[in-house]
Amino acid sequence: MKTTLPLTARAPRSQRSTARPNTHEMVVIHRGLRREARLLVELIAAVAPGDTARARLLGDHFRDYRLGLTGHHHGEDAYLWPPLMARVDLEADLVLRMEAQHERVAASLTAAEEALPAWEGRAGEAERDTLVSVLAEHRTVLLEHLADEEESLLPLAARHLSAYEWDRLGEHFLTSTPKPKLLFFLGMVLEDADRAERASMLAALPLAGRLLWHTVGRPAYVRRMRAVRRATAAR
Repeated sequence: MKTTLPLTARAPRSQRSTARPNTHEMVVIHRGLRREARLLVELIAAVAPGDTARARLLGDHFRDYRLGLTGHHHGEDAYLWPPLMARVDLEADLVLRMEAQHERVAASLTAAEEALPAWEGRAGEAERDTLVSVLAEHRTVLLEHLADEEESLLPLAARHLSAYEWDRLGEHFLTSTPKPKLLFFLGMVLEDADRAERASMLAALPLAGRLLWHTVGRPAYVRRMRAVRRATAAR
């Protein structure tokens, strides 16, 4: 996969310096994170004791989920909070609250990562239930943060950031994420996007990127999700 594959539109810098950002992109990303946080709890809770193959498969899926969420939050820490803190003095407490929520989400992910090996090793019922409890707590913390960010933070970003500054979030994710994982994360984002959202995101890709998604990325994503979610009822 080319390292230049973008997830957001890339107008010339002279235009992006004054254009307003499309913050709805964040809402679409959050939709995928909410879905996967819910499904991780449901899928792991449904694993039969002793099914170590299934435990390893879902363990790998959790690690990819954690990689994507952590990369997303690191981009916000580096490129979203600093410019906002410099421009919204009266609402700086909001940005500080977002940072504190990131720390809680990170701690909940660490707790899940620490509980995972014991379950993967033997797929024991007690270890499974411990991991499910930790992941349920992670989901609670995550949902609180995402809702707060969408309601309070995104309107500030829309008013105070340029499209160029906003696009640095996506550029950071692209450069910091292992390249073999990028098409998978694109699939996570597009899965629950509506037709207009999907068209907008794919239109921002270069032609080579769109072809790569349709010929390689999408089929691979569908195959993986069938394997990961085989124990869930159709939604």
